[in-house]
Amino acid sequence: MEISENAALVVVDVQEGFEEEAYWGPRNNPDADQNIAGLIDAWQSSGRPVVFVRHDSPKPDSPLRVDYAGNGFKSYVEERRGKGSGPELFVTKSVNSAFYGEPDLGSWLREGGVRQIVVAGIQTNMCAETTARMGGNLGYEVFFPLDATYTFDGVGPWGWTLSAEELARATAVSLHGGGFARVVRSAELAAAVG
Repeated sequence: MEISENAALVVVDVQEGFEEEAYWGPRNNPDADQNIAGLIDAWQSSGRPVVFVRHDSPKPDSPLRVDYAGNGFKSYVEERRGKGSGPELFVTKSVNSAFYGEPDLGSWLREGGVRQIVVAGIQTNMCAETTARMGGNLGYEVFFPLDATYTFDGVGPWGWTLSAEELARATAVSLHGGGFARVVRSAELAAAVG
């Protein structure tokens, strides 16, 4: 695996509000937070760029709404912000894709000559997947460490339900099989930049 010296790690929506199980329901991948932290550490120690994305939900009952404690980053993310030797960007958004946030992620990546991005965070099949898909459409080489993401059980049309694990697998198949991103493990990425 070849990871360029300026490949950007995009850490999507790792916020306290996702700890509210009563709101979100059961989740998968209990090791995700440890794996996300490990990727941040690997990127920061290598001097590569890191992007921290926060979802500012416009929904008044969302645990991710502005001016609510759940809007803040999880402590392990907040403690790492500003600690790397490489470039860092903080993006806020109110939709699924980090490419539709402020400041403009695409412009920042282009200015830095970045052609590879790694997308990690929450939720696997929502904002992480949407950001990865859009990155692929925009011509970036996208890596998606599935074990550095997690999601929750979901309900769709006609009463269809999928477990968090089923949704994560569907995301992996769609991204990888559809050519949007290369689905990998976080340890592979950490080794490649170490």
